[in-house]
Order: sequence, then structure tokens, then C-alpha cells
Amino acid sequence: MEHRKKSTSEGIYKLFIYVALITLAVTIIVPVAWVFMASIKQNSEFYGNPWALPMGVHLQNFADAWNKARMGEYMLNSVLVTALALILLLVIALPAAYALSRFQFRGRKILNVAFMAGLFINVNYIVVPIFLMLVDGDTWLRQIFGTGLLLNNVVVLAVVYASTALPFTIYLLSGYFATLPHDFEEAAYIDGAGYGVTMVKVIFPMAQPSIITVILFNFLSFWNEYIIAMTLLSDPKGAKTLPVGLMQLTQAQQAATEYGQLYAGLVLVMLPTLILYICVQKKLTQGMTLGGLKG
Repeated sequence: MEHRKKSTSEGIYKLFIYVALITLAVTIIVPVAWVFMASIKQNSEFYGNPWALPMGVHLQNFADAWNKARMGEYMLNSVLVTALALILLLVIALPAAYALSRFQFRGRKILNVAFMAGLFINVNYIVVPIFLMLVDGDTWLRQIFGTGLLLNNVVVLAVVYASTALPFTIYLLSGYFATLPHDFEEAAYIDGAGYGVTMVKVIFPMAQPSIITVILFNFLSFWNEYIIAMTLLSDPKGAKTLPVGLMQLTQAQQAATEYGQLYAGLVLVMLPTLILYICVQKKLTQGMTLGGLKG
């Protein structure tokens, strides 16, 4: 009798979980599928039933979004900013996390606490101070060189992205590095390898899951970021990243009613992240579930 009650309760629990997961999946999949369908519709189709299937495949929307709305230029800027930010982030965060997790030195605990405290700072709250610092820097540069370089500069934007991502990246990498055994390092030292060679050829290959995780998380963060890019790239005729360009396209299409072009722009923003996540979701969850910070 008790076994039968236990089986019934487990069945109800599983049913509840399945219903919740299916509901969550539907709420995510339906809007994404609707955007993809809307991106291949002609404008005349939007004035009927918005849930109706497309009457054909109107790929001109993507060409118009790419060329007329400058989404191709914006995508190139996003690729440049994201790639440069990731390179800067890894060059700084990997050695820092290695030193904090594998060596004992004065001030180590203070640095760990400082990076952990950085996790609780919402980047959106410090956009204005960052902007004012860059304005002051441009003012100083104009007094010396006659021109400013810090605002409306995709390289500076990439540096800001990398800087704001350092606390999370170092926290995650330090936690994973701390769980790795010291035997391989000691063997490398006995063979004559220095700290740098040991870090690159021994530790980094062993920590591949966590490194892939931080790359993916930061890629998604940099690629979809809007507030910092909008603030630092404020020149209407200057360079823009894809999310900022998409917002401008949205505002422009409110009067022009080029809905197909608008949804094609949305697809261009979503597609790279969807493809990347689908390809590496297993490695992403594997890296997030391993390691814990050791102080």
C-alpha cells in the first residue's frame, strides 16, 4: 500500500515537472518561431491575421535589412567588438585566475573578496560614471592633440566590456582552477617548465570546460549588450553595434511600417546566439556545474 502511494506521488510530481517544462518551452519557442515566420512575410500580410503562415518566402526583407538598414555594417561592428573584448578578457583573466587559485601570496584573500564583490555591481548602474570619465578623457585629449578618441570608438567599447566582465570571469575560473590536482604542475616543474609554460600547457587544457563556459557566457553578454553601447556610441552617424542598430531600425519602422524588414533584423540578431548555444549547450552546463571558489 505504501509502495503504491509512493508511486502515485512520484507520478504526480513527474507530471507536474513535465507540464511546467512544456509550458516553459512553449512560451520560449512560440515567440521565436513567430519572429522567424514574420521575417519572410510581405508587408501586406501583416494587416491580416498576424498568426497566419507566410504565403511565400520573401527573402528581400533580409537584403533590405542588411543593406538599407545597415544591419550588415552593425553586425561587423558587433563581431569586432565581441572578438576584441573576449581576447582582452581572456588575456587578463586567465593568468589572474591562475595566480589567485594556485599560489599563496600577501593580499590574495583581499583580491578574491574584491572580485567577488564585483559580482554584485550591476554594470548598468555605473554606465554614467564610465561615460563621464570618457568625456573628461576626451576633453583632455582635445586640449593636447586637438581630437578625442574615447567616445564613439568600438575599441574603447570592447575595453569597457572586458573590464566589466572581469569579476565574473575570474570568479568562475578561479573556482575551477582550485579544484585541479597539483601533481601535473609539480611534474612540469621537475621537468624544468616555468610558471608560464605550466599554465598554458598543463592547466589551461585541463580547465577547458570552464574556459569554454566563460567564453560562451561573455560572448552572449557582449553580443546582446545595449545600454553601454548606446551610451558610448552616441554619434548618430558613427559606428553602432547590432542591438543599437536594431533599436534604431525599430524606431524608424514605426512610421515606415516595413515590418518584414524589422523582423528580419531581429532574426539577424538572434541567429548567431541560437546557433552557438545549440552547438555547445552540453559543454556550457558541464563547465557551470564544476568547481567552487576556495579562499
